[in-house]
Amino acid sequence: MFKVLLALAILLLPASALAQQGIPLPSIQIGIEEATSPREVSVLIELLLVFTVLAMAPAILLMMTCFTRLIVVFSFLRNAIGTQQMPPNQVLVGLAMFLTLFIMAPVFSQINQTAIGPYMEEEIGAEEALQLAAEPIREFMFKQTREKDLELFLGLARAPRPQTKDDVPTHILIPAFMISELKTAFTIGFVLFLPFLVIDMVVASVLLSMGMMMLPPIMVALPFKILLFVLVDGWYLIVGSLVRSFG
Repeated sequence: MFKVLLALAILLLPASALAQQGIPLPSIQIGIEEATSPREVSVLIELLLVFTVLAMAPAILLMMTCFTRLIVVFSFLRNAIGTQQMPPNQVLVGLAMFLTLFIMAPVFSQINQTAIGPYMEEEIGAEEALQLAAEPIREFMFKQTREKDLELFLGLARAPRPQTKDDVPTHILIPAFMISELKTAFTIGFVLFLPFLVIDMVVASVLLSMGMMMLPPIMVALPFKILLFVLVDGWYLIVGSLVRSFG
């Protein structure tokens, strides 16, 4: 801890003051040197793979979890109410991410017990840990994937018909899972639109009968749609239904 504080103090001091006191300035160098053992090369490759996975983490979150269904439904809900940018995108994405962590918690816990824990304790290798970590995620995706969508990508890839779930390649399962999630999200979005569409039609009919054709029906219908959503406790119903839809 003392070394860290000392390094921060050195970085905060002006360079001229350091030069006057005779304190050497730190320098950071990045280079390629000859490895003395194969272990050093393997460690560098592992670090490169870790950084690559971290860079792809958002895409992995979108492709292999329930995030897609959640954010699409929330976007449909905002458009159905007609509140434009309320709630903001950051709020919807944050809510979808935390709900994703909540829904995927059993899967992540199983991955930690079967793959990450044994790998950190050096009981299994990296390749075996990856295989064990993929099993809970694949099981989750299989439960949410329609057979029709899976058959589509199997046919497009011209892959042999699998006998068991283990025979289905992951690169075929992921896109099938995604289009299944999109179809489910669009179905839920259609159901969400119906009550708000009825309000829009009623308000438009009343304004037309009163001869107020210059008054936009959206402005009049918006308070009623917000009131309806609040009275039925819409967030409670929608979030509860979304979480239960994953079984």
